[in-house]
Amino acid sequence: MRLGVNGLAAKATLGPAATVRLARLAEELGYASWWVGDHVVLPSPRTPESPMEATDPILDPLVHLAYVAAVTTRIELATGIVILPQRNPVVLAKQAASLDVLSGGRLLLGVGAGYLEPEMTAVGVAMSERGGRTDEYIDAMTSLWTHDAPAFEGRYASFRDVDAHPRPARPGGPRVVIGGHSRAALRRAVGRGHGWFGMGDLAELERLLAGLREAAGEVERPDRLGRLEVTYLHFGAAALDRSVAERYESMGVDRLLVYPLPLEDVDDVAAFMERYAGLLQ
Repeated sequence: MRLGVNGLAAKATLGPAATVRLARLAEELGYASWWVGDHVVLPSPRTPESPMEATDPILDPLVHLAYVAAVTTRIELATGIVILPQRNPVVLAKQAASLDVLSGGRLLLGVGAGYLEPEMTAVGVAMSERGGRTDEYIDAMTSLWTHDAPAFEGRYASFRDVDAHPRPARPGGPRVVIGGHSRAALRRAVGRGHGWFGMGDLAELERLLAGLREAAGEVERPDRLGRLEVTYLHFGAAALDRSVAERYESMGVDRLLVYPLPLEDVDDVAAFMERYAGLLQ
């Protein structure tokens, strides 16, 4: 199991000096992956399901990761997650391939269907279409990354007689990580993802892993995807210590993520990262 850090593209951590400082610190401390989320807009006033105030600043994840790529050399760069139905899959495929090339094959493309209706409405996507769009967009991007003659025909995306170069640095394209806790998300992870991204505590993970096992009995997994990797963000009231981390590892977690909330002071975030860096040693 490897340790990652989540969320450092928002609030006090989003400026250029803070980004350089924290990204280099993460690499120096041995963190294996750097994850950032995605909200194009947020409900204003804040709704109960919204994770942030509408006035809380958060950067575009791909722009942010390109900046981080330029000041690091080893750490994996991950979206956790991009709200896929809000993106044009042809444009996103080009952006992801470009970032993968410039980072030397370090991109992990975490994607999800989203859940905030005001955000979907603002970009012109119906909530009822988000699952179908997510599935189609993954398949469309995969074609652009991997096929000699990319082509796709679906309800929400369609193209042929086009090509896109450079291909991603990583053979087969960036590893696609499916985020979400719904039955549809777990089935999508089995059928279309190299990995799955979830968040919560040990009890929640136990429930979700059972859901993944159930999905694996229902959905065919392509051989090209290999073993499903599990990325899990520890989140909740329970403290994260070595014994809890060992329990996560015994349950099959491949990447355990820490989240240095409340992201209001860069020095506090740096101290948090230093404190948890030895968790797996």
